[in-house]
Amino acid sequence: MALISFLAFTILVALISWWSVRKSDESTSDGYFLGGRSLTFGVIAGSMLLTNLSTEQIVGLNGSAYKDGLSVMAWETLAALSIVVTAVFLLPRYLKGGLTTVPQFLSKRFDKTTKTITSGLFLTGYVVVLLPVILYSGSVAISGMFDVPELLGVSDTTALVICIWGIGIIGSIYAVFGGLKAVAVSDSINAIGLIIGGVLIPVFGLMAIGDGSVLDGLHVLVDANPERFDSTGESGQEVPFSTIFTGMMLVQLFYWGTNQQIIQRGLGAKSLAEGQKGLLLAAFLKILGPIILVLPGMIAYYYFEGGLSSSDLAYPELVRAVLPKPLMGFFAAVLFGAILSSFNSVLNSSVTLFGIDIYKEHINKEASERTVVKYGKIFGVCLGLAAMFIAPLIANAGSLFSYLQEINGIYSIPIFTIIVVGYLTKRVPAIAAKIGIISGSLLYIISQFWIGPNMRSSAMEAAKASGITDVEALRMVEVDAYPHYLHIMAILFITNIVIMLVIGKIYPRKEPFVLEYTKQVSIEPYKYVKQVGAIICLIVVGIYVYFAK
Repeated sequence: MALISFLAFTILVALISWWSVRKSDESTSDGYFLGGRSLTFGVIAGSMLLTNLSTEQIVGLNGSAYKDGLSVMAWETLAALSIVVTAVFLLPRYLKGGLTTVPQFLSKRFDKTTKTITSGLFLTGYVVVLLPVILYSGSVAISGMFDVPELLGVSDTTALVICIWGIGIIGSIYAVFGGLKAVAVSDSINAIGLIIGGVLIPVFGLMAIGDGSVLDGLHVLVDANPERFDSTGESGQEVPFSTIFTGMMLVQLFYWGTNQQIIQRGLGAKSLAEGQKGLLLAAFLKILGPIILVLPGMIAYYYFEGGLSSSDLAYPELVRAVLPKPLMGFFAAVLFGAILSSFNSVLNSSVTLFGIDIYKEHINKEASERTVVKYGKIFGVCLGLAAMFIAPLIANAGSLFSYLQEINGIYSIPIFTIIVVGYLTKRVPAIAAKIGIISGSLLYIISQFWIGPNMRSSAMEAAKASGITDVEALRMVEVDAYPHYLHIMAILFITNIVIMLVIGKIYPRKEPFVLEYTKQVSIEPYKYVKQVGAIICLIVVGIYVYFAK
């Protein structure tokens, strides 16, 4: 029964996606990469949220909540503020410039070399980091949920490979042969399923601990561990309260405002007003994200009495324990949709970056749009195959994902820095952008992977030499020995900006940069964008104040 409902929902999504794009013109860059610049606000919001969600986040963030409680909601609620900033400040400039990719702006503002370096950094992050991890972690979840080894009579390793190639092939078909519109439509349908399925888990979880009542379950959860309902994280936790004012906001702004795989949905909007409404809807829905991504982890902590061997087991174990068996197939299909969404969205963005910023720019400058799309698709197929071969080699997707939050700073903060400086100044030259990217990456690598580990190691040795043996005390010594990586990001962000401004003062551009309107779409803004944005910001602040202890 579970397998039937899984296949039925998955096939339904595929058919609707095919029907929606069957008459679309995929032979042009706009048609293939941006859905013909025809995306409406509902599709934009749904696609952005589903691109953001996948198994490593659903499992990983709930695992963090299992350990630290409500404070990890910062990854969700603060995203709403960043999306509002993107809607009000960045999207109007992107659409005014008629951009297909974010690096295209850097080409106009600085030079083509800056654009190529940035595209290369994005592609490296996608290929080496995101695609294999998404495939691996998603396959582990699907294989475990359906017990694929027993179902097919194969080993765990073989079952994992089968799932990886199944997800990879289906995701590649969506992304490579359907273009952005097919990805966005399938994302939107899956978003509805994920919201329904995601909400069912905490509902059934609360009913399980509240003798059939959701409200009683919530009271039991709060009364049992009131300290875990604190929005302000402490030192040693994943999100200390001070970090939300430093690197956390920078990471969020980079991800929601400049990351190609996310902002590409906004770039495909039929108008600025439609794009802004889509982003604002996504921001509002992000505020509700902790219901799906944090609350189940907190329920699992109470349900299993904090006794799980690994925090990453919190979500899957809770699903198995509380979700009625007839709903397992539907939920697995929804989870499969989330996995598929992240994979095909990253793959589609990679194809876009390669086709527009690499192939057209450096390999075949005279290529027609049809040729650019053709070779973009070929690159996408190769990329998908590479990810499918690499994914089984990943030993531990859970711990790897946690680590990736830190190593993404190697390229995220330098890229975000030059985009901010590019928009806020008119005479900072291209050489400043190149130096900003290189210095930002090198300083972060030196800080996080050389100075930090050495200082922590020295602090631990000194603590042990002084007679400290308590495990928790030693952990705090290690934590306090060097600033949190989010603080380091903020320090380097400011350092990079200063470096670029100094270079701009010494070697300014001959002519001030002027952003030209390409008239691709209407850039008449949504008339209530500032008011709605302000309301969303007030709601986020109100939530933090309410839960602060």
